[in-house]
Amino acid sequence: MLELSGRELAAALRKEAAARAAALAAAGTQPRLAIVLAADPEGDSPSLWYVRSISRAAAKAGITAETVGLGETATPDEIRAALRRLNADPAVHGIILQTPLPDGADPAQLAEEIDPAKDVDGANPRSLGLLAAGRPAFAPATAEAVLALLDHHRIDLAGRRAVVVGRSTVVGKPVAHLLLDRNATVTVCHSRTRDLPAVTRGGEIVVAAVGRAHLLTGEHLAAGAVVVDVGTNTTVDGGLAGDVDPESAASTAGALSPVPGGVGPVTTALLLMHTVRAAEHGADAPA
Repeated sequence: MLELSGRELAAALRKEAAARAAALAAAGTQPRLAIVLAADPEGDSPSLWYVRSISRAAAKAGITAETVGLGETATPDEIRAALRRLNADPAVHGIILQTPLPDGADPAQLAEEIDPAKDVDGANPRSLGLLAAGRPAFAPATAEAVLALLDHHRIDLAGRRAVVVGRSTVVGKPVAHLLLDRNATVTVCHSRTRDLPAVTRGGEIVVAAVGRAHLLTGEHLAAGAVVVDVGTNTTVDGGLAGDVDPESAASTAGALSPVPGGVGPVTTALLLMHTVRAAEHGADAPA
């Protein structure tokens, strides 16, 4: 079974992002990413680990990453005001609203405040609408990472039957749109899908993005299926488990992305690339 590792691809993307960031800096534009965080900054949740990981990767690529810490008691109005301030700041090129948010704060409503030109993680519903219409927009980085990983491993998509398990606006729906744009025939599964194994076995390409550890097994896969596991589920010992049971899938799948080491590093690298692209666009804008 082929391992769809993302580490080599992520390294190449980070190298490109660093080169483009250096060129921008030499021309007088320092790429800057703002991460809005409404949580305890000293905590150890997966969300905070993710923010720190992005910040470290950005620093290595020559991108300034600023964490806008609002605290775990931040109100929706305070979060909204921070997003509007960052929209208006020409020195900020990319904005991420990190979830989860405090009780009473609706992530979807607040994401509407992010300027699509700075929405480097495709969180604003307008970004998703543009994506669905085939218009230029930043796709959610995790969704784009699925396609980038398949391309890196030379998996042809045109005319292939693809099954996406999960319909979130973060991964499932945008992945489906991206696959359609590449001429795959796409089925989207969800919690109401009847006889899930029968549906997923029809997929030559299966994208697991449901957020349930080891939900998919060899029973769900056709012989030789290409499987991209987007799951990042925390285990009792503090590790990570994907949505696919790798031991069970190994006897059936033709290719499988590992967790960790598959989609994850590519996602982080693409966030850096999106920030650089946003900075390039801003630098080219008329004064």
